[in-house]
Amino acid sequence: MVVDSGAVMLKVQGLHVYYDAIHAVKGISFSVERGEMVTLLGANGAGKTTTLKTISGLLRPRSGNIELEGCSLGGAEPHEIVRLGVAHVPEGRKIFPRLTVLENLKTGGYTRRASSIGEDLDNVFALFPRLKERRQQIAGTLSGGEQQMLAIGRGLMARPKLLLLDEPSMGLAPFLVEQIFDTIRAINREGVTILLVEQNAAMALAFSQRGYVLETGTVILEGKAGDLASNDLVRQAYLGG
Repeated sequence: MVVDSGAVMLKVQGLHVYYDAIHAVKGISFSVERGEMVTLLGANGAGKTTTLKTISGLLRPRSGNIELEGCSLGGAEPHEIVRLGVAHVPEGRKIFPRLTVLENLKTGGYTRRASSIGEDLDNVFALFPRLKERRQQIAGTLSGGEQQMLAIGRGLMARPKLLLLDEPSMGLAPFLVEQIFDTIRAINREGVTILLVEQNAAMALAFSQRGYVLETGTVILEGKAGDLASNDLVRQAYLGG
């Protein structure tokens, strides 16, 4: 798919988010262009997951603005944001463990017309053949890697313009991490814009075009992924020196 790059898909401006009295995100601003894969780096508690949850409508900002293709998402409910083209694959996968693989995938396509669900499923099964083999299996009995495939597949069932991925490699063996990231790159190459939060900074920067480094709720660094990978602060803090 040919991607019209250069146009802003996501624009976050002056975002402040609180958990009661805790100021978790402190006025951050960043953007993601159409067709890009951009990573958010930072230690635990830096505000990365909070940022993704706010973009997808699961949290409400105290102030600031979030725009998708120039349209403000302010006040929109999570299901409305999904309909606008944003899918969120949360940290910890959050699949429905008592439903089958097929039922989980269908929940991700609830905004789609019934007539298009079959095509969406075919696309997911082409990307993740293991899910096709296990489509009638109870999701809670899948391996960790298979559950992550399912979580991503469920997100893709909404046919998103923008895919928010929160820690897709968490808890996976190294060879599975490579498989998941190869798949994420394939999704991006098909034209899906990706905003990635990932503990494996080296892998995230190797696959992304740009990145932002968050520290205690603020952006302290931003730039091209290659530049961040060679930055002394980033190398010492996230890349093992």
